[in-house]
Amino acid sequence: MSAIHATALVDPRARLAQGVRVGPYSVIDGDVEIGENTSIGAHCVVTGHTTIGRENRIFHFCSIGEANQDKKYRGEPTRLAIGDRNTIREYCSLHRGTVQDGGLTTLGDDNWIMAYCHIAHDCRVGNDTVFANNATLAGHVVIGDHTVLGGFTGVHQFVKVGAHVMAGVSSVVLQDIPPYVTVAGHPCAPHGVNSEGLKRRGFTPEAIAALKRAYRTLYKSGLGLAEARAELEEQAKLAPEVGAIVDFLATSTRGIVR
Repeated sequence: MSAIHATALVDPRARLAQGVRVGPYSVIDGDVEIGENTSIGAHCVVTGHTTIGRENRIFHFCSIGEANQDKKYRGEPTRLAIGDRNTIREYCSLHRGTVQDGGLTTLGDDNWIMAYCHIAHDCRVGNDTVFANNATLAGHVVIGDHTVLGGFTGVHQFVKVGAHVMAGVSSVVLQDIPPYVTVAGHPCAPHGVNSEGLKRRGFTPEAIAALKRAYRTLYKSGLGLAEARAELEEQAKLAPEVGAIVDFLATSTRGIVR
């Protein structure tokens, strides 16, 4: 059975699965669906067309699924979808999408979202990411799997961040960041491959060496972007991990950090 605190307000139309817990003074609106064994802390508001998966932990004072902050928004029934086993700490806000971009904001599985973070409309966040306190995404941002954003990092709208990226504290991200890269600064600049993170995730020494070679090709060789891409395509034939960089560059729309 679900465990709903006596002071919580849960719309009878809301769909709460087995084992859902709702804390004191929280509000769950009618278009909300919450999966098994998810917990909602005290003083949270979960609203809009919002779907939350299984075994999530949402701590106190969070705003989940609220109307977005896009001035073009006119109350359309856009959505927020949260996957499974995420931890969302105090005072976080996640907004639903806009009709200008498919109408959906997504947070994948197994993410660790620390206090005071904001995920804006139409963002797509992958799996196994870490957002340290006060990390903020503007609208339409894409974050790849296993990415770590340091505290107070700000990501500009429409930016894409590749998988396995590490952004240092207070990074200001104005352009796309290719996979595997470590960045820091205001605006952020590249500082090598995220070798430590890759080791922790089981990348072999050979794979990491290939990615370091790819980084040098992209950032240290003096080649133009088109020439570097051609060289990386050749490297990817021997090191499949490099293919993720090639694919990312093909979809980049804001240019990459330099």
